Amino acid sequence: PLACAATLPGGFRMPPAHARFIAPATACPQLWRLLAGLVLIVAVFLPSVTALMAGAWWIMARDQDGLVWMEGMISADTPAGTLLLLTTFLPMALATFLAARVLHKRGPGTLFGPRVRVLRDFVIAAGVAGAMLALSVALWTLAYDPVPNLPPANWALLLPLALLGVLIQTGAEEVLFRGYLQQQLGARFRSPLVWMAVPSLLFGLVHFDAITMGETAWLVVGYAAIFGLVAADLTARTGSIGAAWGFHFANNVLAILILATDGTITGLSLFLTPYRVDEVDQLNALILVDLGFMVLVWFLVRRAVAR
Repeated sequence: PLACAATLPGGFRMPPAHARFIAPATACPQLWRLLAGLVLIVAVFLPSVTALMAGAWWIMARDQDGLVWMEGMISADTPAGTLLLLTTFLPMALATFLAARVLHKRGPGTLFGPRVRVLRDFVIAAGVAGAMLALSVALWTLAYDPVPNLPPANWALLLPLALLGVLIQTGAEEVLFRGYLQQQLGARFRSPLVWMAVPSLLFGLVHFDAITMGETAWLVVGYAAIFGLVAADLTARTGSIGAAWGFHFANNVLAILILATDGTITGLSLFLTPYRVDEVDQLNALILVDLGFMVLVWFLVRRAVAR
């Protein structure tokens, strides 16, 4: 087994923390199990989301056309729609837990890493990333004026639920991409070009939305894929998803709850950008700047959690 092996055949060196992290996946590392697990996750996730949406419609708006109402919720430009969208990530996490149990004979806790390390690294990464992202917004305001969105009183009232929703959404994505996928691929393949790159590429691709984002859709995919690599590295270096989850959480709190790009998930945001997500000229330059900040935050978080 690969468990706790610092050096693997083929010349690739695995961080000891990552070797310990993937150790639970070595019991059932077969590729067919991983593929079957992904099929199971999709098979559980999609009906669960449909049922959740139908239940919300039944409770909130039975007098409206169901499909029209669901389209409005999916657009996530209202508080209710955004909260519902964030809640749909809970079935993703539960489906991933089920796949790990049924196909790999391991419990949900193995997808996170050591509990104490998860909590410690989450807090550190969220704090470091939050401080740096606040600085990036301050610099952004030197060139742009944010557009008010939710009234501050309403925003503050919804904030506890909104934070919980972002915690669920980011946690579910980290469990699936950095927990399940990275662990199972790490247990099966020696090369980080597989266990780092494949989950990161898939993470980028699930953010593809040509209808909403137009010509900027592939820019967003590339940005998300690079974030996936950053998160994969933090996971490998620390042996848990805590640092990646904290970084992801801080990033999405900013992008969903504080300053949302117009045309994305705007229902719970205090402010909007004065430009839309499909404005190529604006996004080209801004994504490059954001990438620079992402690398800087990754470097600082990496050093902070290593202490």
